[in-house]
Order: sequence, then structure tokens, then C-alpha cells
Amino acid sequence: MTQNTPLSPRSPRLPRLPLRPEDVTQRVLSAAQLRARGVSAAQTSAQCLPGGPWQHLLPGVYLLHPGPPTGQERLHGALLYAGRPPVSARRAPADPSGAGYGEAMVTGTAALALHGFGAAGDLGALHRIDVLVPRTRRLRSTRFVEVLRTASMPGAVRVGEVPVAPVERALADAVAGTADAADVRRLLTEAVRGGHCEPAAVVRGLSEAKLLGRPAVVGAVDALLAEGRAVAESWLYAMVREHGLPEPLWNVELRLPGGPRLGGVDAYWPDHAVAVELDTRAPRYGVPGRRGRAEEDPQWSAYAAKREHLERLGVTVVHLTPRKLREAVDQQATVVRTALMAAADREPAAYVMVLPR
Repeated sequence: MTQNTPLSPRSPRLPRLPLRPEDVTQRVLSAAQLRARGVSAAQTSAQCLPGGPWQHLLPGVYLLHPGPPTGQERLHGALLYAGRPPVSARRAPADPSGAGYGEAMVTGTAALALHGFGAAGDLGALHRIDVLVPRTRRLRSTRFVEVLRTASMPGAVRVGEVPVAPVERALADAVAGTADAADVRRLLTEAVRGGHCEPAAVVRGLSEAKLLGRPAVVGAVDALLAEGRAVAESWLYAMVREHGLPEPLWNVELRLPGGPRLGGVDAYWPDHAVAVELDTRAPRYGVPGRRGRAEEDPQWSAYAAKREHLERLGVTVVHLTPRKLREAVDQQATVVRTALMAAADREPAAYVMVLPR
């Protein structure tokens, strides 16, 4: 479309609109934005008559060319529709972007596509765009827009100029609308394998959305946790080798001679009595009606008891999480190196047997 868009013979002459064809925000406008540009409701309606140059894309949202909308145009239109202020409101909610989106943000599969998930498919091929709004909004889902309400809006992530739900929330909303177990598994696996988020964050999001009991989710979560551990172990191997740390014994079990097992560790330096343990536990939730409250975790209690026992024997245990390895690997390498160097200043540790596990 150009500034000299032809008018229908029945159309009153429009004000000159400063439109940029390459800018999607100029090809899709709300009724309020058109009024602000001097286009009356009558002029807008005339432009959208059969054979006219404009289209009625969504309630109160217009596509300013006659062809089919692109994926980006549908996305922008969905946000304009969901972000419009309530009829009773005197003023629109604050919109820092100035794009007319209000508090609305893209979520679900469309958001995952914007975050770069290959399993989400191409944005232009999606039949539905999920948009997250505050629970107080009374918008209806319409055409290709599915309106999701929430009592607690997450902080939006900007992908270009588009407000998008964080990966954990977008993933939970996408899973809620997906019945196929294979599709659910692909999305969850890519979230971890692609480095978008940790398994614990994914499980937390699914738990808060009350999705962990769904048949399509149960098996996928088990695969997710296994995938998360494999990814975290690969990061640990890379940290040791890329930062010049001594090669440890990998994935071993410690045991007192003739005594009980002390537990397994992910890496162990016997000459220094230093062990590294990865924490890839999923958060435990399950108190009905109390979302986000963790139950007492027997796995954590067992880990803490093991750590205390090892340290009483003189073994230093370094606790690492996948997030630390992903976001601050240099710092974590320094922590391990410091523990190894400090071994010379400590009392000799008790002798422990090292067995493969």
C-alpha cells in the first residue's frame, strides 16, 4: 500500500495518511488509531466495502490492503484487539511502546515461535494466536485470536517490538492447548535442549497451570528431566575442559571401606577430596489450592544429609545448578578451582572408596 491508496467510488476522500508499507504497524491500525489520523468511522466503513482497498481484520482492527494478512499482520492485529482499553475506561492503560497493545502480550505457540522454537512451526502458518490479558478484561476470543486471562500478568519479553510472555509461561499455555503427547514432548525437550530455560522452571510453570496430571504431560516431564540432566552434564564437562581444570572421575559412587555407601557425585577429584554435584531436581508442588507452595522435598533432605556426611569426612562438596553453569560458567569454574587449591590447607580427608555408578 502507498500513500495514494485508491479510493472506492463510494468512499469519501481520506486524509493523507503517512503510511510506510514496510512497517506492519502502519498496515494494521485500530479504529482509535485511524481516528487519531483524521479518518472517521464513516470513511473507515466505506474503505472496507466489498471491492474496497481495506479489510475488517478483527473487531475494531483494520487491514489497510486488500490481500490476505501476513503472520506479522495477524500478530499485530491480535495485540491491537486485545490491548484496546475497556469501553468504560476514560483513558487507555499505559502502553510504553506506544503501539496500542496496552498490557496484552503474545503467549502460547505463537510466543514460542517468536522465541525461536522450531517445534512451534512457522508463525504465518498458525491457525490461532494466544494473547494474554489481565483477568479483569472482558474480551471475547474471536476469529484467529484466543484471549487468555490471568490474575497475575508476567513481565513481558520484547522480541523486536512485540511483547511476548516469558518462555515458561508461553510453554505452559501452549501445552494447555495441545492434546498430542508427541507435540508436548517436542516442545518441552526443545525448551531445555535449546537453552531456553531449565527443567525446574518448566515444571514449575506446568504445575502452576495445573497441567502435571495430564496424560500427555506425565511422560513428557520424565523425558524432560532426563534431557535436562544430560544437558547439564555436558555443560559440566565443557566447563572442566575449557577452563583447564584437572580431569576428575566422572559419575562415581563414594563408599567407606567396609562401610555404607556415601552416595553418588557427578565429578570427584580424589587427590583433593573435592566433589561436584549437579542439582537437577524438579520442584515439588501439590498442595491443593495453594499454587507455588513447595512441599517438603525428601530428595533435598537426602541430598543435604549426604553432603553433611561427606563434609564431616573432609570431602568438599560443590553444589552447582544448570542455571549457574549456563549463565555464570566462568564464576563456577573459579569456585571449583578455589576448592581444589584449598585442599592443600585442609586436614587430610578420610579415605573413601570410589566406584563407578
